[in-house]
Amino acid sequence: MANVTVYTSNTCPYCVSAKDYLKEKGIDYVEKNVQTDKDARKELMSMGHMGVPVLVIDGEEIVGFDKEKIDELLAK
Repeated sequence: MANVTVYTSNTCPYCVSAKDYLKEKGIDYVEKNVQTDKDARKELMSMGHMGVPVLVIDGEEIVGFDKEKIDELLAK
């Protein structure tokens, strides 16, 4: 099973889509809300990102909701 983290915010529709997609596929993930969690915001910024969603699947980052890339990394 892949190790998945999703960086989100309260007002991001693509974050909801990404989380729903992972749920549909039966993938467990850790959600880190950068709007309510200062440490999560610092983590995201330290990776060089300012926007969400950012998905980290087994150490590989996906910026935005990219189904093809998500499927590719989950298939590894």
